[in-house]
Amino acid sequence: MRSTLLPALRLLAVLTLLTGVVYPLATTGAASLLFPRRAHGSLVARDGHVVGSELVGQAFRDPRYLWGRPATSTPPYDGRASGGSNLGPSNPALAVAVAARVAALRAADPDATGPVPVDLVTASASGLDPHVSPEAARYQAARIARARGMPVAQVLSVIDAHTAPRTFGLLGEPRVHVLGVNLALDAAARDNRTR
Repeated sequence: MRSTLLPALRLLAVLTLLTGVVYPLATTGAASLLFPRRAHGSLVARDGHVVGSELVGQAFRDPRYLWGRPATSTPPYDGRASGGSNLGPSNPALAVAVAARVAALRAADPDATGPVPVDLVTASASGLDPHVSPEAARYQAARIARARGMPVAQVLSVIDAHTAPRTFGLLGEPRVHVLGVNLALDAAARDNRTR
């Protein structure tokens, strides 16, 4: 038994060192050298302070801001609680949750009479999506413009500037980066005040 156990323990120690220490350090080091910004979370900074990540949504509820998809984690957009978050289409709880979200959107902007875009009332698979569809962003433009005292055309221009097309022209759907739009709206508001 000893002749079997000692080589197995040595192999365990070597593989633990290789796969648990050397490999993670090597890949982290290579990523930091080749893609430093992405390797450190694609963080977005303004005025020397980190305000978010390009990869993770945030909970915006002030009417002056573009709102993202619902987050089902507690607290909202917590990466530690990421996972399958939507209920199945036959689950009655999904209909109740969607109805409550539609009612909240209607209460926040009674003037928005069109159909509510589905991504404003359903969570993404991870619950962390930092994007909304262009339709969801445009749906909110009038509310944002009223709350900020800006022309709707200016808000739509900011949304259009932060709309990314399909990846390689064919993968996925066009998407609007919520944090990018909100930072640009804040910058536009500062510019309007200084004029």
